[in-house]
Amino acid sequence: MPQHALNLPVCSHCDGFPKVAVTTGQTTPNGQRKTINATCPVCKGTGHTAPARAYARTRV
Repeated sequence: MPQHALNLPVCSHCDGFPKVAVTTGQTTPNGQRKTINATCPVCKGTGHTAPARAYARTRV
């Protein structure tokens, strides 16, 4: 039987690329580029947003 994958919406802030390495433009003494790691603050590094929760019913 085929397995069904969860259909989670992709984060609109990072477009599904939640963790990236960004070069600073500097090099280390051995010639490698210095990088910093950045994680999407909206999805907290998952790449997906949580589905919208249903509104709670209120009494009228």
